Amino acid sequence: DGTAGKLYYRDIPIQELAEHSTFEETSFLLLFGHLPKKNELEDFDRKLRAQRALPPEVLECIMKFPKTAHPMEALRTVTSILGMYDPHQEDHSSSANIERAIKLIAQFATVVATFERHREGKPFVAPDNGLSHAGNFMYMFRGSKPTELDAKAMDVGLILHADHEMNASTISCRVVVSSQTDVYSGITAGVGSLKGPLHGGANEEVMRTLESVGGMANVEKWMKNALANKVKVPGFGHRVYKYYDPRAGILKTFAESYAKINPSIHEKLEMAKVMEKMMIESLGEAKGIYPNVDFYSGIIYTAMGFMKDAFTPIFAVARISGWCAQILEQLVDNRIYRPRCHYTGDLSKHYVATNQR
Repeated sequence: DGTAGKLYYRDIPIQELAEHSTFEETSFLLLFGHLPKKNELEDFDRKLRAQRALPPEVLECIMKFPKTAHPMEALRTVTSILGMYDPHQEDHSSSANIERAIKLIAQFATVVATFERHREGKPFVAPDNGLSHAGNFMYMFRGSKPTELDAKAMDVGLILHADHEMNASTISCRVVVSSQTDVYSGITAGVGSLKGPLHGGANEEVMRTLESVGGMANVEKWMKNALANKVKVPGFGHRVYKYYDPRAGILKTFAESYAKINPSIHEKLEMAKVMEKMMIESLGEAKGIYPNVDFYSGIIYTAMGFMKDAFTPIFAVARISGWCAQILEQLVDNRIYRPRCHYTGDLSKHYVATNQR
């Protein structure tokens, strides 16, 4: 409900999932439509942990990628490669697609972390099946086990980004699989769509903006100038929400926690608060412009030590659950997407021979 600033997954408020659930449990909810019983969650979690490791051939491919490649290019390519190593490629049954979904959810984190280690020239870190999905992702990415705050913040971040209606990448997934092609093709399209800066790169722009402002002493002047000149400020406004994005409020609390232990993050957060206050006072009620999920997620990821171009791959590590759930739903009662278009050209023209043009 964008007008009221509310978000639900399978009828459950996002605030309740962020407070009480885990990414694993939320993924089950999205895929199967209901919260799992204890034994169902244990079985689902066990399957996720068992599927974390990548095939050796895929690891070898990643190690041959240019280190200058964008992480989303690596993820897009590996998603397609994984399809070639599916032992049941021709089985497109619902049960087979559910198993593919579980495997992709498990392996996306490994792919993103593995390429990060590769481009930094660091040794690959194998999955630790004693850690949660979020904790293991950070362990594979950074090479050290995360703090309790890092693991919890990442887990909640993954929950908040797991699904969100008919955005560009989700509709890309659904359009592609509507032709009855394989799941990997649909997910590859989703990754490609998310790579675009109008979809997945907004939190990177938020951090670049905060850095370019130059500190607390400049933020009020900068914001006044931006508002006066109608400059689009990254992290504000949303196609759906005309009120405060509920995900932004949840992430803000984690930014507060990091600000207490990191002076640099403290300054970035205080700057963000000034920008938020001025934006809401100027355009909140009048234009429905409020902070969105990207406004505070970049601050949190920066506090965790991630580089800016890793933000969108982290988004994908979360959104893979939603993409898979949306694909499974599309295939239940599938009909190929075939929109019509209204031609606006001139139909009075005729072919002209080359020597007469």
